[in-house]
Amino acid sequence: MKKGFSTIMSAQFFSSLADNALLVAAVELLRMSKAPAWQVPALAPMFALFYVVLAPFVGAFADSIPKGRVMFVSNSIKIAGCLMMLFGSHPLLAYAVVGLGAAAYSPAKYGILTELLPPSQLVKGNGWIEGLTVASIVLGILLGGQLIGPRISGGLLVFDLPLLDTGIDTPPEAAIVLILFVYGVAALLNLNIPRTTAPLIAMDGVGALVRDFSRCNARLWADKLGQISLATTTLLWGIFGNLRLIVFAWAAAALGYTTAQASNLAGVVVIGSILGAVVASMTTKLDRATKVIPIAIGVGFLMIGLVFIRSLAQAVPFLVVMGAICGFLIVPMNALLQHRGHNLMGAGRSIAVQNFNEQACILALGAFYVGMTKFGLSAFGAITVFGLLVAATMELIRRWHRRNTVKHRDEVERLLAIARSDGGH
Repeated sequence: MKKGFSTIMSAQFFSSLADNALLVAAVELLRMSKAPAWQVPALAPMFALFYVVLAPFVGAFADSIPKGRVMFVSNSIKIAGCLMMLFGSHPLLAYAVVGLGAAAYSPAKYGILTELLPPSQLVKGNGWIEGLTVASIVLGILLGGQLIGPRISGGLLVFDLPLLDTGIDTPPEAAIVLILFVYGVAALLNLNIPRTTAPLIAMDGVGALVRDFSRCNARLWADKLGQISLATTTLLWGIFGNLRLIVFAWAAAALGYTTAQASNLAGVVVIGSILGAVVASMTTKLDRATKVIPIAIGVGFLMIGLVFIRSLAQAVPFLVVMGAICGFLIVPMNALLQHRGHNLMGAGRSIAVQNFNEQACILALGAFYVGMTKFGLSAFGAITVFGLLVAATMELIRRWHRRNTVKHRDEVERLLAIARSDGGH
């Protein structure tokens, strides 16, 4: 891997680690304030909100200035959201601001891969970034649970500054202070990301950007390989983005766990997810990425298996296997999507289109789950609905791709030949 790759990976890891630790702190803040039950699952769609609203602009912004600088500015916005939560803003509002920073961050972190790495290393690069992203999600939730737990939070809260009342009196507030330091580490790493030789593209006006984004979105959905990889990653991330919060309700119902205990349980998924991502990056070629689609159908039915788990001994191996399968699925499909997007419209705009669709799915499914919660559906019921939805939709995507290979064989084979050629350089 080229010089600077490890810096990019490290910056992404710490920034995402802080995002997810902050999510746990926000959940505990809501529970301590006796907020309505629907507000906890609402954190996921609130985080996704600016991904959707700003989608026409963040890709062009990421292509207009050096991507290391974009990542630093975006991380600074996340710090502002973290401070808002610490000093009394509603957790839903503050976490939406963190989502604003993440929305601007994402096109830069993925786009710089296509600028820094040759196509032959794109799947491997995605294996690293997806593995570290999933690891940071799970470890961030685990870290957040440890920080709000009685052992660490009790030690933090005994510290007082002479002649100064900080107003930090609860475990989640103490956790947020330490999370700010994690964001600080990410910011320092952002400043050391190297400038690539890729040309910068000036931003147009608002109207032109919206029209350009609409054309890019339509172009990627019209591409016979881009549409399949985009549909698959959109669904997988839409489900995964909401399951991070559903698992808290599931752990409470199935195992009687508190917020801190549920976050600890989430840590076991990291073993499988990293293993799956690494295996995919080593074994799956770019032109063979669509071969993993049938496996994704099984993920939906596997998800329903959570409903029948009633002990820690059952939960740990089950979650490890689920993590491994998800890691194995996301890496090749994401690499294929980036490859097609980069060829069609450029890295930053391609990632912005991808983020728009994935986060719109998180937003829609999150709103659907919030509605189910208001109507009293249990965590078991929600997981069953999500599992059936994944299985049914992935089957439709599989049939969609099969129809493409029959009706548009020449075009699909041409696109696969391009992927095969680029993947062999």
